Amino acid sequence: MTQRGRGGARPANRRSGGGRSPQAAEETRQPTAPRIDLVAARSRVRAVIEPVVVAAGFDLEDLHLSRAGRRHVLRVLVDADGGISLDDVAVVSREISQALDAAEEAQGEVLAGEYQLEVGSPGVDRPLTLPRHWRRNVSRLVTVTVAGRSLTGRVTAADETGIEFDVDGKSSRLPYAELGPGKVQIEFKRLDEAVFPDEPDEGDADEDDEEDEDDEDGEGEDK
Repeated sequence: MTQRGRGGARPANRRSGGGRSPQAAEETRQPTAPRIDLVAARSRVRAVIEPVVVAAGFDLEDLHLSRAGRRHVLRVLVDADGGISLDDVAVVSREISQALDAAEEAQGEVLAGEYQLEVGSPGVDRPLTLPRHWRRNVSRLVTVTVAGRSLTGRVTAADETGIEFDVDGKSSRLPYAELGPGKVQIEFKRLDEAVFPDEPDEGDADEDDEEDEDDEDGEGEDK
């Protein structure tokens, strides 16, 4: 997370007369972020940071710019095949911040006022809309709309033209042109199938019992 500050808020106007005191009026007034065209600013930011993200080996999945109090919040989502680690996020965040600084020095202001930079990776609730999204979720259970029907199945393969989709043991080839946005389904392993490493299985318990019996027999012979 990176924060940048540019100047402060203007002081509240002081007026004499009735109503609230000048001090109360100044305390009530909250500094706000400068009014800017968020759509245009988002476009400027994307033009600056997308080449940096791609050069670092990642994909720019989403960029969101909003106003929050006296600053703007810039949220950037990046991803890659195999996922992205916290170290990766830290590196990309630093490079994005440096790129924005350099762009402002060379081209002028990209974002007006203070801004807060937040960099992260998409969660499982991110819709699957591009080939790379489907490729990165091979073996996952996904719900998708196909020809007006909602289907839930497992993605068994994905390439640049479509996916192999298994529904109840029946596999079919689905081109991306026929798919709506996919949604990954969270799967929980059944408790009776789970393996708890701290608990020995039945075979281990039997072996322990046999070792105890051998120890007792050995002690009797020594006596």
